[in-house]
Amino acid sequence: MTSSPTPLPEAERIARTFLADLERRDLDAAGAPLAADAAITFPGGAVRRSIEEIVAGSSARYDRVGKSIERFDSLHDGADAIVYCFGTLHGVFADGEAFEGIRFIDRFVVRDGLIVRHDVWNDVAFVRPPR
Repeated sequence: MTSSPTPLPEAERIARTFLADLERRDLDAAGAPLAADAAITFPGGAVRRSIEEIVAGSSARYDRVGKSIERFDSLHDGADAIVYCFGTLHGVFADGEAFEGIRFIDRFVVRDGLIVRHDVWNDVAFVRPPR
């Protein structure tokens, strides 16, 4: 039996809430919509499987990071809701240098009300190459 796709407004709400919970470091709430086998892929191909892995992976680069969201674009692909989030990053690098205006795109795949995949693209490496 195939499930019906998550409605697009609900999928966008799931993505928006996930990003807000992660930004304010409510890790329990941020982890709630992740499927048990979720894959979160960051620039350079680093794959994280949990909220704890996301936080550990970003702590080497950021003291804190937030997203200013410009818009969401959503569509269905079979039983999956695909949600794109566009905007810019702001925050403080791990060495204390502040930044803002770094472009990002996040792509979420939401199935049965859970995030099964999250792909992250941004221009951080162009602004500040890894040291």
